[in-house]
Amino acid sequence: MNGMNETAYRHEWKHIIGASDMITIRQRLRAVAKVDANAVDGKYLIRSLYFDNLSDQALREKLDGVNRREKFRIRYYNGDTSEIHLEKKGKYNGLGTKDRAVLRAQEAQRIVDGDLEWMLYSDRPLVQELYVKMKNRGLKPKTIVDYTREPFVYAPGNVRVTLDYNIRTGLQCTDFLNPDCVTIPAGDAVTILEVKWDEFLPAVIRDTIQLGSRQTASFSKYAACRVYG
Repeated sequence: MNGMNETAYRHEWKHIIGASDMITIRQRLRAVAKVDANAVDGKYLIRSLYFDNLSDQALREKLDGVNRREKFRIRYYNGDTSEIHLEKKGKYNGLGTKDRAVLRAQEAQRIVDGDLEWMLYSDRPLVQELYVKMKNRGLKPKTIVDYTREPFVYAPGNVRVTLDYNIRTGLQCTDFLNPDCVTIPAGDAVTILEVKWDEFLPAVIRDTIQLGSRQTASFSKYAACRVYG
């Protein structure tokens, strides 16, 4: 089983928007972009398990706006645990990267349970990297983050626009393969508009997501959920 990498740096904008803005932008996007082929009825449910160390380094670096930072997470979609992704997200000078590797459900569960030695001998470099950082930096599963995503794609510029909402936190539960793990709403009901692109953002997309004088905002689903534990 081979790892999957997306190491090219990409631009990213985030906006915190309200319900009426979400309806407006959704209608605009449907007119100019395509719904992601992986979506079911135009959306999918995401469950992620984020990692951090005892000093909450990933959380503190995000809140402090550290220029170069990274965080690890495991995630799956629509309750389907047949394909789970281990991901490392990086940020440098406002640009983002993402490296990925596929995990089997039993491997993800072993990581959650602290059964780690097999990771050192994995054929996926990202799995080995997580092992080293769990051992040397004290990374461990920290919190579950659930949310609903409506994804749109636009080929020129390799643009991806998403509307994320219904963000929920697993509190102290990290057994993210357990469907009975209780989650609760993470604060006020907000929608996060995310826009990612490569070298250029086409004008049609820039106009589609225009919301008057509203500015980009720093928002972390992980940080929002960590307020609760």
